[in-house]
Amino acid sequence: RGVQGKVTFNIAPSFRNAPPPCEVYVRAQFSYNPYDDDLIPCSQAGVSFQIGDILQVISKDDHNWWQAKKESTNGTAGLIPSPELQEWRMASLAMEETKSHQVSCSIFSRKKKHYRDKYLAKHNAIFDQLDIATYEEVVMLPAFKRKTLVLLGAHGVGRRHIKNTLIGNYPEKYAYPIPHTTRAPRKSDENGKTYFFVSHDEMMADIAANEYLEYGMYGEAMYGTKLETIRAIHAEGKVAILDVEPQALKTLRTVEYTPYVVFIGAPSLSSLADTPTDGSLERLVKESDLLQQVYGHFFDLTIVNSNIDKTIETLEKQMEDINETPSYLPITY
Repeated sequence: RGVQGKVTFNIAPSFRNAPPPCEVYVRAQFSYNPYDDDLIPCSQAGVSFQIGDILQVISKDDHNWWQAKKESTNGTAGLIPSPELQEWRMASLAMEETKSHQVSCSIFSRKKKHYRDKYLAKHNAIFDQLDIATYEEVVMLPAFKRKTLVLLGAHGVGRRHIKNTLIGNYPEKYAYPIPHTTRAPRKSDENGKTYFFVSHDEMMADIAANEYLEYGMYGEAMYGTKLETIRAIHAEGKVAILDVEPQALKTLRTVEYTPYVVFIGAPSLSSLADTPTDGSLERLVKESDLLQQVYGHFFDLTIVNSNIDKTIETLEKQMEDINETPSYLPITY
């Protein structure tokens, strides 16, 4: 600052080898608005995105802030939080919520201690399973046929009707895996038609060998979907339709099943204002919102089921289009 007179800077080319360009594509598993972020150095330099957007990562040099741009636009690159920063942010929020709940439950426990124990046990179980979603690295692949159509949604949102309609309209194209059960067959039952009937010991052995996608108890019998029944549908050249719980995605999201995951969302309560209700619609909407909040980053398509016929029509067209257009798939497939 004390220099006086004329100052001349000489700019010479560097002889260092430039780092190779970063050509990584990721699918965003959370939504981000830099103007809502107190941590970003400059909000104007940030890139906003929504769950499901494809981002081209330009640089990972900074530990906290990557440089990236949306693949669907020709805009300039900007800052996005790194996975480490986003994981730290979400873990901190979760810890704050845990402390808040513990304080509330501690006050409540002075009157109802057994409720507190039950609540904390449930809350801690959810916290232990916390899986923070940030980005999923993807790669563009040419058009190919999806082997599995996965329908997710709240119970009672219409998944079974959609599944049965698709299979009824296109029996040569779609099929549903026949479940296995330990219940005794009735006179009208034919093994392999509505159910595969197996013994309890046989089913337990197959469960231990990880041969079931899903299983559960209903009444005094066990029911489940065996993975080999899905593979049998694929072997016939058909698409297997599954209306499963979202936890099954951990098994299905592989190259063997190449699923197309469709979330059937419940219509909003405002659109159902004139519909008589006993509280079931409120429960449906609440469960639907919770599923979307927790598992939304796995959805390839979301359809709000305001009209069942339009929902099926939209899904039929989308299944035709997805098999004829290139798409991004996780590199872990």
